[in-house]
Amino acid sequence: VTRDYTIHLSKYTHKTTFKKKAPKAIKEIKKFAQKAMGTKDVRIDAKLNKFVWSRGVRNVPGRVRVRLSRRRSDDDETDEELYTLAQLVEVTTFKGLSTEVVNDA
Repeated sequence: VTRDYTIHLSKYTHKTTFKKKAPKAIKEIKKFAQKAMGTKDVRIDAKLNKFVWSRGVRNVPGRVRVRLSRRRSDDDETDEELYTLAQLVEVTTFKGLSTEVVNDA
């Protein structure tokens, strides 16, 4: 299952100390993905991490478009069989976007 979401990061990092904004944003993306996809194991893509940190620790982007895909875990060590991969979807504007199901065939 793969869906595109817009996450309003400034809502989650409001009233957060400057030096903790970007780390908190990453934690909130993970929390959002856990709630949306129902898996405890959430993996953040390197591009998404770079995008959140692109303007430094203090100036986190206000919104981010994220593609969440629930996948089967390959490694046998984990007790969970599914994990969620969070990837960045680059958009020019966030106006009029809603949650969309992506067909991966």
